[in-house]
This record gives sequence, C-alpha cells and structure tokens, in this order.
Amino acid sequence: MGMSVTISVATEQDAEDIFRLQYLCFQSEAQLYGNYRIEPLVETLDAVRREVAVDCVFVARLGDEVVGAVRGKLTEEGSAVIARLCVHPRLRGHGIGARLLRAAEAALAEDRGATLFRLRTGHLSEGNLSLYRRVGYEAVGRVKGTDGVELIVLEKPATRYATTA
Repeated sequence: MGMSVTISVATEQDAEDIFRLQYLCFQSEAQLYGNYRIEPLVETLDAVRREVAVDCVFVARLGDEVVGAVRGKLTEEGSAVIARLCVHPRLRGHGIGARLLRAAEAALAEDRGATLFRLRTGHLSEGNLSLYRRVGYEAVGRVKGTDGVELIVLEKPATRYATTA
C-alpha cells in the first residue's frame, strides 16, 4: 500500500467524508438483506454532523482519505452504544475495523466512563459477527430494526476493551 492507516478522532470537517463512506460501505449490507432503506443508508448528512459534534467518532485515514469510521455514545445508564463501523470495501480484512473499534472502546471507557459496550448487526452479517466475536463481544439478544432487519445485539464489559482482534 505504501502508506499506513492512522486512526484519529473525527472532526467536523470529516462529516461529509464519513457520510459518503458510510453510504458506500453499507451497500453490501443493503444487498444482503434486499433492503436499501437500512438505517445507515437513509441517515442524513446533518445527522452525521450532529453525531461528529457530540459523540465519540473516530476515522481511519490512508493519507488524506477517510477509509473507515465508527461512532459511539454513552447512554444514561452508563453503557456505550457503538454503531456505524465501516471500512472502505477495498481495505477490508486488514484489521482496520478492529483498530477503529478498539479506539472507540478505549475513549468511551477511559474518557466517558462506559461500563458496558453494546452494538448491533444484522443476523446475516457473518463478517461483522466474526469480528465482534473475535474482539470479545457475545450475543445477548435480537431486535428488529426500524428498517425491518433482524439485528443481533452483542455486548461486552467495558473492562475488556483492550482485547485484541
């Protein structure tokens, strides 16, 4: 590749790149479920901007290009919800997703006091499920998303955020 991928906190200038990347990355999920109205594809740029401004958002960069992103926020009960983990299709399988996940977990635990990490992924998304299991998440239930897709809810204690992929 020639350059290394760096992980950093997203800035407001990254919102549009995150929005475009998310739209690209979640096309495969939409195809898998036969549903192009999944939440990541209908989210607005303004919503992404709001999350970048207030939530815990990290990006992966290859040079100046945003090639990955993840978002997390603390709930009122002290757990952290992690969402929208995405890596550019041409760079999947190189550990970028795991690095983004670890960065978000560390910030949510150390800076915001999270006691538990929770995330959701589609029940057919084997690549996602494999990554999440590899870094210590366990399935705790199922819910139906607002888009109708069946989601698996996964959790792990915040004390285990340093687990490697």
